[in-house]
Amino acid sequence: MYRWEDELCSRATDRVVRPFEWGLEWTRHWPPAEHFTMNGASPVDDVIRLNERAIATSEEFFGYETPSSFQLNGEWLEFESPVRTPHPENNRVRALWFPARTANRKAVVVLPHWNSKLPQHNALCAGLQRLNVSVLRLSLPYHDSRMPQELGRADYAVSSNICRTIDATRQAVIDTRCCFDWL
Repeated sequence: MYRWEDELCSRATDRVVRPFEWGLEWTRHWPPAEHFTMNGASPVDDVIRLNERAIATSEEFFGYETPSSFQLNGEWLEFESPVRTPHPENNRVRALWFPARTANRKAVVVLPHWNSKLPQHNALCAGLQRLNVSVLRLSLPYHDSRMPQELGRADYAVSSNICRTIDATRQAVIDTRCCFDWL
């Protein structure tokens, strides 16, 4: 297993090794962080306490206001993510729309794998569309057109920065829920 993972890893030539960071600054806008005092003794203790609070208040942690900015531009659904990040391109959500041939209220949201690139998963979407199921193929945070220019891969979605990774995952959940609101 280790040899196989090493072989897969060595195939990619565009990987960037980034330093490990707790990234507590990414927690400032999380609902559990409101009225939360970092103890300053240990970042790991702060992350554990924030995690416990997020689990205990998961409805609040993954809560959001439904966007009012939904726009269907051709085959692209676009809207502003309720989760704000320092990267404007990541804050604009895009999902490729594959409408069913006839209206039947059957729909799915396809969440591509980490580091996927368009047109991956489009064949799956087209296949479901042929079965008369409407499909939204969501571009996940830091993927496709949401990727900041300084990246060649979706390194900020899953990274050595722990809280940024949690923030990106939270954003993916909330953006997916927004897609269901639109459907």
